[in-house]
Amino acid sequence: MAPRNVLVVIPPHVGGRASGAGLAALLPDGARVTVVEAADEDPAALRAAHVVVTALAPVTAAHLAAAPGLRLVQCASHGFDYVDSAAARDRGVPVCTIGSSGAEAHNVAEQTFALMLALAKQLVPAHTALTRADWALPRLQRSLTELSGKTLGIVGLGHIGQQVARRAAAFDMTVLYTARRRVSEETEGRLGGARRLPLDDLLRASDYVTLHVPLTGETRHLLDARRLALLKPTAFVVNTARGALIDQDALADALEKGTLAGAGIDVFDPEPPTPALRLLRAPNVVLSPHTAGVTRETLVRIALAAVRNVSAFLGGEPPEDVVNAPG
Repeated sequence: MAPRNVLVVIPPHVGGRASGAGLAALLPDGARVTVVEAADEDPAALRAAHVVVTALAPVTAAHLAAAPGLRLVQCASHGFDYVDSAAARDRGVPVCTIGSSGAEAHNVAEQTFALMLALAKQLVPAHTALTRADWALPRLQRSLTELSGKTLGIVGLGHIGQQVARRAAAFDMTVLYTARRRVSEETEGRLGGARRLPLDDLLRASDYVTLHVPLTGETRHLLDARRLALLKPTAFVVNTARGALIDQDALADALEKGTLAGAGIDVFDPEPPTPALRLLRAPNVVLSPHTAGVTRETLVRIALAAVRNVSAFLGGEPPEDVVNAPG
């Protein structure tokens, strides 16, 4: 029998059952869809599932073992760190993202610049001071700065990183990047003359560093205490990718000691963050609750991209954007 049982898993902190129902309504009429907020919420539905569609909801080795007929895990995101992709590969189950769609690229790039501008212009302390009838200009003007003429280091030059680079060129920033492979000279030219450097060299040279790589075993705590120490004391770090790409305690240390000028953080480890997270109280941070991929426009593109891949798979076509292919 052709696969048709689809389990849509959307946790409460990203919209829950209501968002899941909206996504489910886009699936083909022949699909038998169950919407839950955790993969094991409905054991019978998990056991019968041929496809699991998940948006930041964990899909563990135990979940995979509980679904003997599972044929596909579709992540409604560019990232896939919340799925045990190695265990899925061992079971012959492809794990797919929406990476090639670029569905989140524009908004993540915009959020990256929103955080950079907020840091450069000290918007949060300025706003807070004014709400307290405090004309903070004399105090803040020493730390106000511009993006123009600064060097932006982009860690990861995929769909999102390239959108960030395009915007950086419009701000007259010098663009550096680090990636596994160099992009073509033509692409570098389109991105404002972007230049590839090893990560440590990029960190030493940059005024702003922004992260746009997936979270894997290799990239966890990519920015640890050693690498954060390579940054200029006037530099800023922006993370709109995954919280665990940065050692959050090491980042808090650098901010508290003044060895780093500031940070713009949209993602945390875990999510939502616990009240004990030091970054929530660190100096000169701008924080947002993983809003970089969830505008109205972005959510529509994400849902459509995920549904297209699932629909094609249910129709007998091979899935796209497989991240755990053998070898």
